[in-house]
Amino acid sequence: MTHSDNHRDSFRFGIEAEYQLADAETFRPLWHQDLSFEELNEALESIPVDDLPPLDGLELEPPHNRLMPYAVEGYHVPAPDLSPIDLLPKGIEIRTPVCSSIDECLATLKTLHDRLETALLERGFTLVSLSHHPTEHHFEGPQNKRRYDYWQWAMEVMTTCGPDINVSLPRELNDRIDVTDLHRKMNYYSPALAALSLASPLYRGKLWKIRGAVGKSIRTYRRSVIAPAIEFHPQENGRMEFKLFEATNRLDDYHAFFLLWLTLLVDDGLTGRARDQTRIYDLGAVARFGLEAETVRERAGEVLARAPVALNRFGFDPGPLRIMNHRLETGRLPADDIIDRFRESGSLANVLQSRTGLIGRSEETLDSPGNGAARSRSRQSVTET
Repeated sequence: MTHSDNHRDSFRFGIEAEYQLADAETFRPLWHQDLSFEELNEALESIPVDDLPPLDGLELEPPHNRLMPYAVEGYHVPAPDLSPIDLLPKGIEIRTPVCSSIDECLATLKTLHDRLETALLERGFTLVSLSHHPTEHHFEGPQNKRRYDYWQWAMEVMTTCGPDINVSLPRELNDRIDVTDLHRKMNYYSPALAALSLASPLYRGKLWKIRGAVGKSIRTYRRSVIAPAIEFHPQENGRMEFKLFEATNRLDDYHAFFLLWLTLLVDDGLTGRARDQTRIYDLGAVARFGLEAETVRERAGEVLARAPVALNRFGFDPGPLRIMNHRLETGRLPADDIIDRFRESGSLANVLQSRTGLIGRSEETLDSPGNGAARSRSRQSVTET
C-alpha cells in the first residue's frame, strides 16, 4: 500500500440524514399532530438491517427500545424528572453505521433510505428532503431540558431538518488538530460551504420573503444565531460533525459534502480565520443572498480550488466536487430550483413530490466551465484578527 492508502483506510465516515414526512398520495406535509411515535417506530422496527454493517457508534435514545439505524425525530415529552416518556414526531432520521469509505457510506445510506421508503409507503407516508417545514413555523412544548437555552433550542428545531456529516481522521492527523484554531477556520469558511447547499426557500406555505425579496434558506436564517457549525466527539474516536449543509435527495451532494468537510480538516493552507460573531453574521447574509453574499463566492472558490491537491494527498478523488464547482460558476443553487418550480406550478405538493426519493450518483459530466477544479482566484485569504 502507498502512504495515502494507509491514511485513507483509517478514515471513518457516517451520515445522519433527517427527513420530513408527507402524505404519499397528496404530498400534504405532515407534522406531529398528524403522526404518532408508536406507528412510526413500529415501521422502523419492521425494517431488516441484519445484512448491513454493524451498528457500531450508534446510541439507543428513549423512548426507542431497539437499537437500529433509524430514529423518530421530534420533541421529547418529559416526565416530572425530565426523562423522556413520549415523542412528538417531526420526521425520521437515518443514521448510517460507521463506514470505512465514502462509497460504503453512500451505498449504505441508499439501502437504508429505500427500505425505509418502502416501509412508510405501506402506511401512507413518503419521505421528503426539505430543511424547513413548508407550512409549520412555530412549536411550543413543556420544558424538557434543565437548561433554559437547551429547551428553547429543542422547540426551535421542531421545524428544521438537515444532515450531519461525520468524519473521523486517522490518529496521526487527529492528534494534530488544534480545536480552537479549527473552530476559527470553520467560522471563516463554513458559511460559504453552507451556501453551496441552500435549499429551503419555503415558509408558511409560500416563498420565504425578507425585506421584500425571496430568500434562499429560512432554515439557515433561523438556526444561524444559536446552532454550532461543527461538533466534536473525542470520546467516539475523534468523530467530527459538520452541521450546516441543507437537506438533499441527491447522493452526489452527499459525496461532495464529505469532500468539502475533508478539505477543511486536512488542508493547512486554508488560512482564513474568524470569530463566532462573524460566522453568525455571514450565515444570516448567506440565508438571504446565497453565493452573492459579501465575500462568500471567494471563500467557496478558495476551498474548491485547493481541494484537489488536499484530497489527492490522502487518496480521495475530488471529481465529485464538480457539482459544487458548477454551482459556484453559475450561482444557481438548489433553492433556485425550488423557487422556480413553486412559481411555475403554484403547487406546494408539486415541490414536495420533486424532493422525494434518493437520486443515485451520476457519472455524467456537467456542461459547464466549472467542471473539475474551481478556477484559481487571485486573492489572499483574509485572516480576521
